[in-house]
Amino acid sequence: MYTGDMKKFSSDSLPIIQNELLNWFKAYQRDLPWRRTYDPYQVWISEIMLQQTQVKTALPYFDCWIQTLPTIQSVAEANEDMILKQWEGLGYYSRARNLQKAARVIMEKHSGRFPENYDDIRALPGIGPYTAGAIASIAFNQNQPIVDGNIIRLIARLLDYQENTRTNVKPFWDRAEQLIPLGEARNFNQAMMEFGALICTPQAPGCGSCPLQAVCSAYRNGTVDQVPNRGPKQEKVPIQVAIVVIRDPENENKIFIQKRPQGGLMSGLWEFPGGKMEKGETPEQALGREINEELGITLKNIKPLKRIKHAYTKFIVDLHCFYAERAHGTLEPRASQDHRWVMFEDLKSYPFPAANVKLIEQLNENNYAL
Repeated sequence: MYTGDMKKFSSDSLPIIQNELLNWFKAYQRDLPWRRTYDPYQVWISEIMLQQTQVKTALPYFDCWIQTLPTIQSVAEANEDMILKQWEGLGYYSRARNLQKAARVIMEKHSGRFPENYDDIRALPGIGPYTAGAIASIAFNQNQPIVDGNIIRLIARLLDYQENTRTNVKPFWDRAEQLIPLGEARNFNQAMMEFGALICTPQAPGCGSCPLQAVCSAYRNGTVDQVPNRGPKQEKVPIQVAIVVIRDPENENKIFIQKRPQGGLMSGLWEFPGGKMEKGETPEQALGREINEELGITLKNIKPLKRIKHAYTKFIVDLHCFYAERAHGTLEPRASQDHRWVMFEDLKSYPFPAANVKLIEQLNENNYAL
């Protein structure tokens, strides 16, 4: 019977776990760019990118970011569009904006050097306990614990902890701290994450070749597939949206884009105008209403371009994309912080939400043939 309490690692199992993981990491760690120097700036960028993204997905983003913005100063001085463009496709765009806010704090308060003190790291915009612990331990080898999904899964299986891990995270921080061998935080924290990503995986874990098999309670009890208990899966909310590519009536090579308002979802990104469909509306009806509300104009010659589905963390967007011309009215943008007419070939310079990017890719494939 589980009460929510988590037992500690025994004095017998603790050194086995520590030694086996460190030896495994030494032999099998992936060659990742930030591991070549453990430069604090690069560790910081990698950790922010990896919060909701797998390593293989993040690597090209990381390489492009470091090439474009090689220093903390370059991040602090960049314009927002550049920052968001480098982040395009990773989602959670507030993280990119917080990177720039933190870079400016580092320039102002720490003379451009990434701070080593844990409390100073934790005080930077966008940095919570996990990221602060990751930077302190990985960049500076300080004995700070970290807890992510890989580490939760590994610890839960080692201790056969079957309580809901979504609502009961605190014990994992305590056990992660207990596990760190003194002076080995950099390698050990990475070893736990790497081991969870490559061996102790969510599905089909490599138990047969696992060096921790002898001290894994879930393996011994036959409960590996039941641990960790993440509780009921959150269902994604479906959203129907209609958007339109409007050509400039004075220059057919230009189209209208607008910048999402501050403070809202994906604020600061550029988009094609449109909006959510209301109950009972067709996509064309929703488009006409939204364009009149947002821009004060009506449309004509409305033609379907493409239908795109894209899953975000909490919802799935079904995007109905159209081409149209302006029929009547003076363009008066009312729902954006900026707007402009741009050449098709210049769209690649602007940061867009992922579903809009898919539409732009389709336009590229068709050589902008509307």
